[in-house]
Amino acid sequence: MNLTSSFFFIFTLIIFYTAYKFSTLQSKQTNLVFYVHDHFTGDHSTASTVAGKTGPASSILNFGTVAIVDDPVTEGPNIDSALIGRAQGMYINSQLDGKGLYMVFSVIFTTGEFKGSSLEIQGSDIFTMKEREFGVVSGTGYFRFVKGYGIMETEFMDIATLRATLKLTVTLKHY
Repeated sequence: MNLTSSFFFIFTLIIFYTAYKFSTLQSKQTNLVFYVHDHFTGDHSTASTVAGKTGPASSILNFGTVAIVDDPVTEGPNIDSALIGRAQGMYINSQLDGKGLYMVFSVIFTTGEFKGSSLEIQGSDIFTMKEREFGVVSGTGYFRFVKGYGIMETEFMDIATLRATLKLTVTLKHY
C-alpha cells in the first residue's frame, strides 16, 4: 500500500467514525420559563426608539419604528423577583397597522445554572394576540447547537406608558 492509499484509508475511517459518533449523540431537552420586563418610559427605562418616520421620537407603536432593548430577565413576573439575565437586541415595527413587531434579541444569562450562556431569539410579536410563537435560532455556552421555539404571553401591558412584562416559555433541544 503506498502513502496516498494509506492516507485515504485512514481519512475514510476517521470520517466514518465521526459520522457514527455524531449520529449516536442524544440531544437534551430543556424547558425554561422566564419574564422579560420591557419599559420604554420612566426613570428606569430599558428600551428606546432609535429611528422611525419622525426620527428617534417615533413611537414603537408606529410602522417603521426601530427600538433597542436591554431588558431585565427575571425568574418570576414581578420586577423584584430574582434577576437571571438581560434581553438585549431590537424590535422593528413591521406591520402596517402598527400591531406587530419583528424581534431579534439575545437572552444573556448572568446568574444561576446557565450563567455565561445565551439564547438567540427571533420572530414575530403580534402583541395583540394572547400567545405568540417565536424561534430560538442559536445559543452559546450550555446552549451550543440549540434549536427550539418559545411561546410569548403578555403578563402585563400598559399601552399609555409603553411598559410590559412578557412571559416566555421556551422548549430547547441541544447537545
